[in-house]
Amino acid sequence: MTQDVMTDLSPYHKNDLPPRRLYTLMLLLGLVLGLFVARLVGLQILQNQVWEARAQENRVEVLNLRAPRGAIYDRNGAVLARNAPAFNVVITPAYLPEDPGMVDHIFQELSALLGVPVDFGEISPANPYVPCRSQHGIRQIVFYGLTTAPYRPVKIKCDVPRAVAMQIEERRAQWPGVGVEIEPVREYPTGESSAMVVGFLGPVPEALADYYEEKGLDINRDKVGYAGVELYYQDLLAGRNGRRVVEVDVAGRILRDLEPPQNPVPGTSIRLTIDWRLQDIMYTILVRELKEWNAYFGKERFKNAAAIAMNPKTGEILGMVAVPTYNNQIVSRFIPQDYYEYLTTAEFKPLLNHAISAEHPPGSVFKIITATAALNEGIVRPNQIIKAPGTITLQQKFFEGDVGKPQTFYDWNWERGGFGELEFLDCIAWSSNVCFYKVGGGYFDEIPEGVGICRLGTYARAMGFGAPTGIDLPGEADGLIPDPKWKRIFQGENWSTGDTYLASVGQGYVLATPLQLLVGASTIANGGKVVKPTILYQKLDAEGRVVEDFRPTILRDITKDPVIEVYENPAGIGSCRPTGETKTVQPEVLALVREGMRRAVLDGTLTRPFEGFPIPAAGKTGSAEYCDNRAQAENRCQPGNWPSHAWTVAYAPFDDPEIAVVAFVYDGTEGAKVAAPIVRQIMDAYFALKAQTEE
Repeated sequence: MTQDVMTDLSPYHKNDLPPRRLYTLMLLLGLVLGLFVARLVGLQILQNQVWEARAQENRVEVLNLRAPRGAIYDRNGAVLARNAPAFNVVITPAYLPEDPGMVDHIFQELSALLGVPVDFGEISPANPYVPCRSQHGIRQIVFYGLTTAPYRPVKIKCDVPRAVAMQIEERRAQWPGVGVEIEPVREYPTGESSAMVVGFLGPVPEALADYYEEKGLDINRDKVGYAGVELYYQDLLAGRNGRRVVEVDVAGRILRDLEPPQNPVPGTSIRLTIDWRLQDIMYTILVRELKEWNAYFGKERFKNAAAIAMNPKTGEILGMVAVPTYNNQIVSRFIPQDYYEYLTTAEFKPLLNHAISAEHPPGSVFKIITATAALNEGIVRPNQIIKAPGTITLQQKFFEGDVGKPQTFYDWNWERGGFGELEFLDCIAWSSNVCFYKVGGGYFDEIPEGVGICRLGTYARAMGFGAPTGIDLPGEADGLIPDPKWKRIFQGENWSTGDTYLASVGQGYVLATPLQLLVGASTIANGGKVVKPTILYQKLDAEGRVVEDFRPTILRDITKDPVIEVYENPAGIGSCRPTGETKTVQPEVLALVREGMRRAVLDGTLTRPFEGFPIPAAGKTGSAEYCDNRAQAENRCQPGNWPSHAWTVAYAPFDDPEIAVVAFVYDGTEGAKVAAPIVRQIMDAYFALKAQTEE
């Protein structure tokens, strides 16, 4: 029976599958297996380095270790910029309670304390989380941290008050995962009085991200200089960040160091040449003088001014101020929106260092350059009597052989009939325009050949005009010493004799910065040495020891270095044709110009402002007419009655100068009335401080 059953069932156990179907199945299985093998070979052998590198990236992390930024001091050690602790509130997601209700409770209490919403703004590629800079809710920031590196703290709010930080520290037990992180921020104790020199820090600009990343900075954390010394000496002050290569797990926990850590190198601290006591007084003087004059006029007329004090022998900047300015303490962390709008929209650009970056016609202060050229070229003798009526008529010529047409030029006291006659050195003392028109461009038989624009230009450039002085501050302007070629290119006209007359008195196309005028005057004061102005006095190591001291830089000595070019056509009608020859300035010529500047104090335009000044001083005033966009908008560019800037430069003691000061007031009318009192008060302050120090 059993055998029969087995016999009956045997057909069901027979393999009746056609061979071709079996082969097809085996082929498919082989293909699938082959694909797996091929993929395995690709991943394990062919792409081994790629995937190994990715695994290494997940396992290895390079930590950027912040280097302490160097401090900034004045020459006497007063702090101008330092690192101060800032308190950031952070949450480590992995250490938060497991109970969602407790987490929500912590978020609510933290939100009430910090003013940060619990839920706000989803984090996305279009709205990324940037610590301390982007705005997101607590929950979104924590979720971001939880999904990236739960054992790494994420910043909820930065730079909270110390009292708030202490409250959070007191609640550590009730708020697990919440803590306070301390990081350094820049602090500027002296504020706006020194902001123009010191500058401030800000986030790494997006356009310079690659540049600073190559220098080892963390572009999302580190701040860099935006202005002043902070910008110019960025690399020196920043030091060099350290580096730590560590192994991490998938949660971001650091397991071990894979390489010996590279410790950060602290930034170099520096002392500046400025004396903050003088700097603060200079700023106070400038603000007070403008305020008093505005009260006198009954409106805010004087808004822009600058003053610089320098050692004329060494180039050390003793003080540099400008108005308007900004408070770098306000902008050192997060700039309030209203203050940002003020800085970016104010009429006279508070972020611009007007002492080195603003170009204006120098006016009569420039006459000391014309006088140097005229005496050195033998155009005029020091005791030569020059007729100086209120007006003169000159022939305006545009090319050689041009008959020209008459044009009238005015002295500043033309309404009183001018000066009559003046000895040339008194032309300097009384700043006679007519005198310098004649000397600069020539005047018939009285002065047959003037200095001319070609010679005037080479003397001006040799004494520091027409190019940056090289001061170690960012944003210095070139100024402008024009010539016939420049005018043809930029004005589309030939040079004229009238252009030379105007340039001789610092008008027309001539432009200069306050610093250039100070360098030019210092060259005369110190006997011919063109000094490079500097703001850096000493470099200090981390322990405060001096590692590099100040050394003055003499760019050239115009009494020894042959830098004055000789021209075939010094007048410049047509073009300036240099011969290739050069010459120097005779020391006695500079002595004569100094004598003219001394007479300005004894019996000239500076007599009243320097009345009672106990130290022999010398100087030059200037009232530079201008017609810019502001004046045109106010319809003030009236022929014969243009508005004018006020200038004064002076130095003391006369026979052995140790300080030179320049003051500029935009639209300040007369230099002797507005700028000269500023210079006098600054000198008073300098010598008073010197006396206190020597006691």
